[in-house]
Amino acid sequence: MVERSNPGTSSAAARGLTTFFADGVSIREFLLGTDWLPDRPPEQGGPLVGSFPFITGSLAVSLLAVSISTPLSILVAVFVTEIAPGAGQRFIQPAVDMLAAIPSVVYGYIGLSVLVPLIRNNLGGQGFSILAGCLVLSVMILPTVTGVSADALRSLPEQWKQAALALGSTRWQTIRLVLLPAALPGIVTGVVLGLSRAFGEALAVQMVIGNVRKIPGSVLDPATTLTSAITMDMGYTVMGSLWNNALWSMALVLLAMSFLFIVLIRLAGRRGVPG
Repeated sequence: MVERSNPGTSSAAARGLTTFFADGVSIREFLLGTDWLPDRPPEQGGPLVGSFPFITGSLAVSLLAVSISTPLSILVAVFVTEIAPGAGQRFIQPAVDMLAAIPSVVYGYIGLSVLVPLIRNNLGGQGFSILAGCLVLSVMILPTVTGVSADALRSLPEQWKQAALALGSTRWQTIRLVLLPAALPGIVTGVVLGLSRAFGEALAVQMVIGNVRKIPGSVLDPATTLTSAITMDMGYTVMGSLWNNALWSMALVLLAMSFLFIVLIRLAGRRGVPG
């Protein structure tokens, strides 16, 4: 039997391309433009649909969140599998897994009520910022990266660790030089899944990032992301309008960015695997 493609996916991709083929917006203008004025009337110069501020916000928040969460996740995974497996299995691993069950709106509310005032009172600015968004996201993706990394470490043959110890390696040398390099593909998979979660998250980030449609100058500046812009604007647009088509194009860019980072991180992980 011939498998048919999903018509919904094809329709979504077609809508994302309508901005360029039907509305006449150049890809360069859409990707690198900094002005988002999709409802500006023709007498004032016509609409502008530059998505570069949204792309910048998504990249900044997601990459910072992964940079913060990945080292902590690896440390937790090593602790629960190699340092204190008994206590880790009974207390730490269930506590980390519980973080994955917390709804996004709860993370957003905690960030809004605790993290935003903390940043405003101690670091300056309005509190709504890239920093607040990446800190919230780093906690949200922690269970994903930790869980996959711990599974990768547990799946390694016990003989490898015993051989390293028999050759005179300390426990830390065994972990650093043998176990972590061998588990690198699994750890990279966890990072990829965490990055995908960070790119796709909308509600929690939207509540703390400030939703200012400009390129941030620092981590204390407010910004917005692709997902936040799509969720905020989609309900106010008319199907088939340039504004609506541009939002579909932003969703297509989000998908392409996620795919690109998955490929790049996969390639980096393969190069790091010992021969």
